[in-house]
Amino acid sequence: MNTPTLGEARFTSHRSHKVVDDIRIPERIETGAEPGLQFELAGPRAKLFFDAKKTRAGIVTCGGLCPGLNNVIRSLFLELHYGYGVGEVIGFRGGYSGLDPVKGEEPVRITPQLVDDIHQKGGTILGTSRGPVDVAAAVDNLIARGVNILFTIGGDGTQRGANDLYQEARRRGHALSVVGVPKTIDNDVGFVSRTFGFSSAVEDSVRVLDRAHTEARSVAGGIGLVKLMGRHAGFITAGATVASQDVNFALIPEVPFALDPFLAALKQRMVTKSHAVIAVAEGAGQDLLAADTNSRDASGNVKLGDIGPFLRERMAAYFQAEGIPIVLRYFDPSYEIRSCRANCGDAILCDLFARNAVHAAMAGSTGLVIGFLHERFIHVPIELLSGHTKRLDPASGWWRSVLAATGQPERFE
Repeated sequence: MNTPTLGEARFTSHRSHKVVDDIRIPERIETGAEPGLQFELAGPRAKLFFDAKKTRAGIVTCGGLCPGLNNVIRSLFLELHYGYGVGEVIGFRGGYSGLDPVKGEEPVRITPQLVDDIHQKGGTILGTSRGPVDVAAAVDNLIARGVNILFTIGGDGTQRGANDLYQEARRRGHALSVVGVPKTIDNDVGFVSRTFGFSSAVEDSVRVLDRAHTEARSVAGGIGLVKLMGRHAGFITAGATVASQDVNFALIPEVPFALDPFLAALKQRMVTKSHAVIAVAEGAGQDLLAADTNSRDASGNVKLGDIGPFLRERMAAYFQAEGIPIVLRYFDPSYEIRSCRANCGDAILCDLFARNAVHAAMAGSTGLVIGFLHERFIHVPIELLSGHTKRLDPASGWWRSVLAATGQPERFE
């Protein structure tokens, strides 16, 4: 897959290490399997499209919070400023709304002093929001401000918006490099084997599960029910379950479950062990809820039914009807987890995503997202993301590990 470019790169890079343009990373590397798509290898190029001293770059963060956002902002700036000597870097405030001069605040000029310690904090110093932007107004603003490069940090919706910005700028003949850094705490972006923030989310989720386990085993009939993030993918729940080793039931969106068999299995556990810990992804069991599929959030995502309170009420009613006393503790740490700072693994990943994004932009690539496959960073055309989603495969080692750690049946049906 060749990513779009702004034209011929004419400026010589003075970096000692450079990536050859024709190196490709296959989508699949199993022996005997079809390789699938072939992606450009990310990294610094021998020729640059932009004259760094005359270049102005912009950064925007969109969507929900995720550990590592500030790390990405900082590393983008440091690579632009020290690595390439880019003249000016500005940060658009409040997500995509900040690109619209009528709705947004004035952008902030990013300096070494501004980013000095931001990696030690969760959240994003630029602020964020959900929802689209008036593409024409945004491109008008980018042109008026002389922005040559725009880095979009966000999930699928953010990158779809980035594609619209790139297409509009191209239609107008404005040389704007739009490069996305994929952000999703759920680890569900296509062509990205591990997203930043995921490891930190699993680590913090394990801490919550440990407390739920302590609560549950400290009383007779103790049950700890923990709702974790994961709208459509169960990677956080699966990862935290295996890391914890104290979870007895894990419920994820990719494996539907019937309520009665699940409650029967939980009853058996309580009769024999007198305590249990349940980890449920927020998107699990949606078929059991009377959710309004026409109700959407500002990003256009269908609003999910709340599986946590639903299970809490059904479990309480079931055990009361069975005459079995329980002490049920419910934990919903979603906002606490997504607002934590990045752990060491995510901090390294953020830095590498950011630096490869800068390399791509300076070489004149555009309309792409930085991907991560087989421990290699790659260029993924933004248009590919809409047709490729990543989910936890119930036949994979991920789910087999969960079943082994919990001892639960393969399916509740």
